Amino acid sequence: MFVIQSGASISRYRLCGKLPYSKMVKQGPRPLVICGPSGSGKSTLLKRLFKEFPETFGFSVSHTTRKPRPGEEDGIHYHFVSVDEMQAAIERNEFLETATFSGNMYGTSKRAVQSVQAMGKVCVLDIEIEGVKQIKNSDLNPLLVFIKPPSIEELEKRLRGRKTETEESLQKRLNTAKVEIEYGSIPGNFHIIIHNLQVKKAYEELRDFVVKELETQREEGTFVNLKRCENDLDSS
Repeated sequence: MFVIQSGASISRYRLCGKLPYSKMVKQGPRPLVICGPSGSGKSTLLKRLFKEFPETFGFSVSHTTRKPRPGEEDGIHYHFVSVDEMQAAIERNEFLETATFSGNMYGTSKRAVQSVQAMGKVCVLDIEIEGVKQIKNSDLNPLLVFIKPPSIEELEKRLRGRKTETEESLQKRLNTAKVEIEYGSIPGNFHIIIHNLQVKKAYEELRDFVVKELETQREEGTFVNLKRCENDLDSS
């Protein structure tokens, strides 16, 4: 169901000069912001979107002060930085949004978004609610999508199945999820709410919404590559 609403140093990502961000966003199509509780299925849906449109989207690689998990690579999954580096970059106004989650800082740098847009791709941001609030007050003008899990009970089952959480951290995530779902369900906070009851249907709703919006932008003169890959998405 969906509802449409009315070890690298952080210094290498600093912006050059004083180009206003309102000018930067005109380099490419509107970014796509995906938000939803941990375990809501955001990653699965985005994986399918990138697979079907391999030349359309690009991830904004966020910065974080948390330690890398097994298999995570610096500069690919996140830019892993120290608290001091993160604080210094925030003071230099290098971020579009920042948030603290489970005791760790996260942020999307202006440079990270600009790099994706410079390639003519739709920049995808997978961020928390606090980041969404900040971005809504910026010049970014993104498409805002909220992914709602089937239920809190199903969310808890998924998180427990990961076996990456302590009981304390699990309860924190569930409490945060309740707040996120409440905010995400308020009319006007997002352009669309997708209730992820079934992955195939949820993906089709996400894809159809995004493609329609990008086709509108293309008609208005913005270059958008919407070439599809005909691979069987059910196998992903």
